[in-house]
Amino acid sequence: MKVAFKTLGCKLNYSETSSISREFIKKGFQKVSFNESSDIYIINTCSVTQNADKEFKYLVNKVKKKNPKSSVVAIGCYAQLKPKKISQISGVDLVVGADKKFDVLNYINLNHKENNNVHSCEINSVDFFKNSFSMGERTRSFLKVQDGCDYKCTYCTIPLARGKSRSGQILQLVENAKYLVSNGIKEIVLTGVNIGDFGIFDVNSGVKESNFLELIKHFNKIRNLARLRISSIEPNLLSNEIIDFVYRSKKFVNHFHIPLQSGSDKILKLMKRRYLTSLYESRINKIKTLMPNCCVGVDVIVGFPGETEKDFNETLNFLRKLDISYLHVFSYSDRDNTESNLIENKVPNYVKSERSKILRHLSLKKKRTFYEYNINSERPVLFESKNSDGYIYGYTDNYIRVKAIWSKELVDNIINCKLEKIDDDLTVRAKALINIPKVLHQ
Repeated sequence: MKVAFKTLGCKLNYSETSSISREFIKKGFQKVSFNESSDIYIINTCSVTQNADKEFKYLVNKVKKKNPKSSVVAIGCYAQLKPKKISQISGVDLVVGADKKFDVLNYINLNHKENNNVHSCEINSVDFFKNSFSMGERTRSFLKVQDGCDYKCTYCTIPLARGKSRSGQILQLVENAKYLVSNGIKEIVLTGVNIGDFGIFDVNSGVKESNFLELIKHFNKIRNLARLRISSIEPNLLSNEIIDFVYRSKKFVNHFHIPLQSGSDKILKLMKRRYLTSLYESRINKIKTLMPNCCVGVDVIVGFPGETEKDFNETLNFLRKLDISYLHVFSYSDRDNTESNLIENKVPNYVKSERSKILRHLSLKKKRTFYEYNINSERPVLFESKNSDGYIYGYTDNYIRVKAIWSKELVDNIINCKLEKIDDDLTVRAKALINIPKVLHQ
């Protein structure tokens, strides 16, 4: 029997989808591409924006046209938040909530009878941590170290969809990483909902026994692991000690992704973020002083309720002066059961669209400036496996997208390259500087 998977949303979702898919394969299922005809389609949903909701409906219609007799299963954040609503979408056969998604196989009726079921839960009852990591789909592996969030940002549904903050055991996470290394993985991305909040609490004292800095120190000791990357981390949790450690490490790469959301202190307070622009700026300055070649990505939300032209210009000017490398720009959308949904002075869609365009244009300028700064430098590149019209693509340690003339010897290997020029598609042409060592073929 064939099964296909599709992941919407974040790197954490990718790690969980990959782990769930391996359970199906163990049970004898044949995993196929989501674009192929399959008996079962499992969609790991996202709830961050309304676009994710629309994309889910589009995917359901698409696969039902491909195979009307297939079973369509929804798991993930949207499935947890809106189980009844999603179950009423034409073509959806099964909805599985946060506490059962890793056991989804047990809820699928292989005879395709009475599959129109909802298996959801109260999110407060989800207090377990499930180990998961991606393997086989990409050059890098996403390794989950933390789940859930205790923050109360006024626009966010993630705590409602994933529950309270909880973390894996350090020794088990390290064992997961060693397993990935033994299977040829050269780069691991540490991921979670709020990874800077990593820590295990003592059940008796209620005191956190470990923290994120301790975690990355353990990962830094793993033998034969070439590269480690930290996914998105909150600025108030990205301590100077963590930045210093990454600077000294030979495994952790020079790349941070740090959500900002707004460059207006007024809006940050409305969002109930746990920092102001002065702290954010100090983090960026600290990073770039130690690591001038470091790539810094930023999340920004435009059109938050109450965001005036003055507030937006504060964000724009703040970002212009920061030494950052790219932006992820999101237009605010109202979400049920969030505080921001009740805030007045909504920003019209056409204004949000215009502000998004302005910031995306700034992102392109920032990325080009960062790439230009690195031209003629030598950086290690982890190459992918696909031959794309005679080129092979990959990422430098500091997250520059590069391409080189295709050679099978480059596939899945980290090769020191010279960055030569920026192409029109904002990739950088690279030239391998060394012969491929024989050990890389083993």
